[in-house]
Amino acid sequence: MEWLVVVLNFIGQQILNVPAYLIGIITALGLMALRKNAGQVIGGGLKAAIGFLILGAGANVVVGSLDPLGQLILKVTGAQGVIPTNEVITAMAQEEFGAQSAYVLTLGFVVMLLLARFTPLKYVFLTGHHMVFMATMLTVVLSVGLGADLGWLVVLIGALLLGVIMVVMPAFLHPWTKKITGNDSIAIGHFGSLGYLAAGAAGQVAGKRSKSTEDIKFPQSLKFLRDSMVATSLSMIAIYMVFTIWGLIALPMDEALAIFGAADGGAFIMAGLAQALQFGVGVAVILYGVRTVLGELVPAFQGIAEKVVPGAKPALDIPIVFPFGANAVLIGFLSSFAGGLLALGLLAIWLNPAFGLALILPGMVPHFFTGGGAGVYGNATGGRRGAVLGGFVNGVIITILPAILLLVLGDLGFANSTFGDADFGWFGTLVGVSLLGSSALGAVLTVLIAVVLVTAGIIFQVKVVNRGWVPGAKRDAWIAEEKAAEAAIAAQAKAELADRKVAAESTAS
Repeated sequence: MEWLVVVLNFIGQQILNVPAYLIGIITALGLMALRKNAGQVIGGGLKAAIGFLILGAGANVVVGSLDPLGQLILKVTGAQGVIPTNEVITAMAQEEFGAQSAYVLTLGFVVMLLLARFTPLKYVFLTGHHMVFMATMLTVVLSVGLGADLGWLVVLIGALLLGVIMVVMPAFLHPWTKKITGNDSIAIGHFGSLGYLAAGAAGQVAGKRSKSTEDIKFPQSLKFLRDSMVATSLSMIAIYMVFTIWGLIALPMDEALAIFGAADGGAFIMAGLAQALQFGVGVAVILYGVRTVLGELVPAFQGIAEKVVPGAKPALDIPIVFPFGANAVLIGFLSSFAGGLLALGLLAIWLNPAFGLALILPGMVPHFFTGGGAGVYGNATGGRRGAVLGGFVNGVIITILPAILLLVLGDLGFANSTFGDADFGWFGTLVGVSLLGSSALGAVLTVLIAVVLVTAGIIFQVKVVNRGWVPGAKRDAWIAEEKAAEAAIAAQAKAELADRKVAAESTAS
């Protein structure tokens, strides 16, 4: 059976773990189901894959520009603790649990397709790297909780849980996603969903009379800030300049210069400026990649919806929503980072001494992607206040939940790292706690978790999503009233102007 492990590991790590390949294959299959010719199938599949590679290239540029900023912030503030990194803990676990996680990943994908085919949860999760992260986490937690001698049970339960979470979370998030995109063609498949849900709910509560972040009116001299690429770059320049100058003041010169590999203070500051501009480049590339992917994937997915999984929707990575709220992305990112700092203070002052929770340092990368997404979801239901509060709540969530999850993973020998995004935190902790008793009881409880989640997801899909519930309806009504009032005022002004013109002509004659 060793050959089968090798094959499954290849499929899991080299294909399903590469979103571009997965998107290209799905697009090609959809075009084949639509009976397109060979040239259209190959061209569409390649263009979709290239679009996702463009998106990934932009993400890499963003990550590369944020990493030195994160190092600089940690050094100047003197913070000590754990930075949640999905890639790091996954790599740590692969040596011992790699074979089982490959089985879980492959079978979990099959479970997801079966659930999408035979239940109302018509979502196909296509964010490959998040599949790998979740499969690894479930394999580790289940292996230790159930015992190494029950490897077959670990694979079966892990695959069930993975398949379930991949169709349930897009369903719970879908009313907000539809509101953002304006249609029902795509869903979000990203394990930061709890943060986005919280952001959307916070927006509903706080932003009933708040205008959209995208309606911000700039003075004539600041019209250039309406360009999201310019606004984003300027914001990052301001952040970088604050911390580069702070670093030169607070750190020994050699230590500060080593962060950017600069020769002197002037070069250090200009290196910070260059990194800020690179961030703007990365965001622009991400937005172009998103447009390319959607242009190919959504039409092709109709073939899968018609032939393989009727009514299926592709569940895609969170940057897909960024073009629908470019200003909200930046606001959400900054607010999420602020929330992370506040939650870090809460951990340091209270939760660490009282409960032994680790100090979770805010990583710039998770706060940008999940915080930016939360800003878009918060803006959709609560405008500017929703974007700020939604991002802030997300920052608190992705700081507190990884600290709680670390208690479970610490017992498993991974105390120096943890998974970062919100769904890893609550789902991993829930599964881990269910395994604290006997193996038999733990197996029953984990299966029960899957059953409860699927049942809740189906009920939510049928009763809420399919019936067309729209979050933030009161704010929508207020916006409609505001627009109607503005239109009435404009019409009255136009009528008065016309009356004055007629009166002036009568007087002249």
